[in-house]
Amino acid sequence: MAEMSDVQFMRLALRLAKRGYGCTSPNPTVGAVLVKGGKIIGRGRTSPAGGPHAEIEAIRSSKNRGHNPKGATLYVTLEPCCTHGRTPPCTDAIKADGIKRVIVGATDPNPKHVGKGFAILKRAGIEVASGVLADECAELNEAFNHWIVHRTPFVTVKAAMTLDGKIATASGESKWITGEQARAHGMKLRQGSDAILVGVNTVLTDDPSLTVRWQMADGRWQMGKLIRRFVLDSMGRTPLDAKVVGDEQAALTTIVVSERAPKKRVAALAKQTNVLVAPQTSSTLDLKWLLRRLGKENITNLLVEGGGEVNASFLMGGFAQRVAFFYAPKILGGRESRKGVAGEGAKSLSEAVQLRDVEWRKLGADLLLTARVMTGTSK
Repeated sequence: MAEMSDVQFMRLALRLAKRGYGCTSPNPTVGAVLVKGGKIIGRGRTSPAGGPHAEIEAIRSSKNRGHNPKGATLYVTLEPCCTHGRTPPCTDAIKADGIKRVIVGATDPNPKHVGKGFAILKRAGIEVASGVLADECAELNEAFNHWIVHRTPFVTVKAAMTLDGKIATASGESKWITGEQARAHGMKLRQGSDAILVGVNTVLTDDPSLTVRWQMADGRWQMGKLIRRFVLDSMGRTPLDAKVVGDEQAALTTIVVSERAPKKRVAALAKQTNVLVAPQTSSTLDLKWLLRRLGKENITNLLVEGGGEVNASFLMGGFAQRVAFFYAPKILGGRESRKGVAGEGAKSLSEAVQLRDVEWRKLGADLLLTARVMTGTSK
């Protein structure tokens, strides 16, 4: 049997890393494979925050299986950490266990740490190579990479629309525009996020749960990971019997109000859930301030599922990094039907939000468009 190449071993490490999707924040999701004599002797992926990193897990698994990692090659999707955090530096363990070679996918995006792990390992006489499947490894942690550099969440605007860009009828009816496969993929987006954000009109119209849940083969629903929920509600209009403030996960909800919100309403909401008073810019809440606040709270990946006005605020204001638009083969029409992106709109084509890295995917009868917002139009 032919010996596997560096690329093939890195693909295995990537596969391991993807198993940690949505479970490692605010740490990146990383995979590692330990190889000796052409055979895999250890595997690992990053544990939830505070737990061992992928490199440590790979070394530990090799020892548990009776192998000695001395002289082995370590394949890891991200540059090993070299600083003390919740856990000791991975570079220390790599040196201590006598690993001979370290093959890395992506470099550490943190400007304070980039390349330092490589330098430490090289000084210890360890052979280091980087850039193997670098783009794929970096894309896996695009939210973390954005947060660690900018200290604000990576924002994805998600919407389910008809072909003519409508998310609901004039009366607010929107269930269900897209089919089961598209809705299941929407849940996957939630699974990968730290928080969901909607506007108060979405709460008033739909009374959503904003939770992560999966439908089992027998039709039953199973709850997924816990996720934080934010409602933009400048005047404190969220009903006290709304699901997001009255269910078992109410402690994960934050109602974002302005200083103009009636004090009695704010006090009543504060008895049931969290309330955050945000500054206001003209007629809207200050999203730049809010994103900085969320970044300080270690929210790396924010999914915006707002109505047309909220979506427009993030997209036209330059606060989004990615879009995920689901299109159903339906045409709603109507002047009063609700748009996926509303607001004042661009005054000219030159002011339109530009997208790149566009990908289309078929989900049942529906289409999913994912794309990055062009640099310069996102903050």
